[in-house]
Amino acid sequence: MDKLDKLLMGLSGFTWQHGVMLLIGFILIYLAIKKEYEPMLLLPIGFGAIMTNIPFSAAIGEHGFLTVLYNAGIVNELFPILIFVSIGAMIDFSPLLKQPVTLFFGAAAQFGIFAAMLMAAGANLIWPGIFSLQEAAAIGIIGAADGPTSIFVGNLFAPKYMGAITVAAYSYMALVPMIQPPVIKALTTKKERQIRMDVDYGVEISKPVKILFPIVVTVVAGVLAPISVPLIGSLMFGNLIRECGVLERLSQTAQNELGNLVTLLLGITIGSTMVAEQFLTLNTFLILAIGLMAFVFDTAFGVLFAKFVNLFLKNKVNPMIGGCGISAFPMSARIVQKMAQKEDPSNFILMPAVGANVAGQIGSIVAGAIILALLG
Repeated sequence: MDKLDKLLMGLSGFTWQHGVMLLIGFILIYLAIKKEYEPMLLLPIGFGAIMTNIPFSAAIGEHGFLTVLYNAGIVNELFPILIFVSIGAMIDFSPLLKQPVTLFFGAAAQFGIFAAMLMAAGANLIWPGIFSLQEAAAIGIIGAADGPTSIFVGNLFAPKYMGAITVAAYSYMALVPMIQPPVIKALTTKKERQIRMDVDYGVEISKPVKILFPIVVTVVAGVLAPISVPLIGSLMFGNLIRECGVLERLSQTAQNELGNLVTLLLGITIGSTMVAEQFLTLNTFLILAIGLMAFVFDTAFGVLFAKFVNLFLKNKVNPMIGGCGISAFPMSARIVQKMAQKEDPSNFILMPAVGANVAGQIGSIVAGAIILALLG
């Protein structure tokens, strides 16, 4: 009888909460396969959630392999750092260097971080003590539209909400094609969406500049906010590998093998944090709602800032590229290009949109570092 009980203990320990979490796991996998929303992340996250929410699962716990991965790659921030090396090796900063004004869009679009932080902190007025200030800051980082930064800050400030924060960050990144267009369209006129921009800018970026850029950015950002060095340094190290011209094999490895392997391990490990008892709470619902508002605010403020800048520019920028200041690279730039071509099939603004998009990568890291420096 004891042996039979052991065989059936998973069934006897099954609750409705486990059923809901299994359903959430199935939904994430469905979105990854059927809709192709961030499949490299949502599928592992969904499957990790399924393994975690099987009662008495041996995948988690002291000797569970998911817990081992969590301790080895999340607790010490190793996985986010390695992901940034891979991302850096994929990014070409030339569009940003050709039109430096796009750097300001990357900064302006981080407004959603601080708006979300204020909303999370303000929730205490309705539900006293629901979020600490540090937890509110970790929730605000969802607005960076940057998964690794969300994981990095969330692990330090709100480890018990890691599942909700990460799922919100990556899910909304996957849903950027649905979130951004209506916001951008509501804030711009047809004439503004048809503004053309010089693709080449008449400028060629020399190799020495491309090599110096990641080094200078690391030094400047590190001096201003030393706590940003792990994040900005790993991103720029990956970019330096790409641009130096003598490490092509390492650059390809960072872009492909390293990125793929760490993304796989990161996704399934994050899924292991979606434990039913911790995930199915009012706090999680608020985190998801605030995260969505953060993405909306990011996009809106970026567009409005671009319109403000146009007041002082002779050669106007298409204000839609302001919405690319979020860190969802390169998805946001592609969306804006599609919107521009829908208004005018011969209008190509992809390169300036990419410039704003890569500026968002830097801006999200700096914003996260500022929060860590102020509240750490």
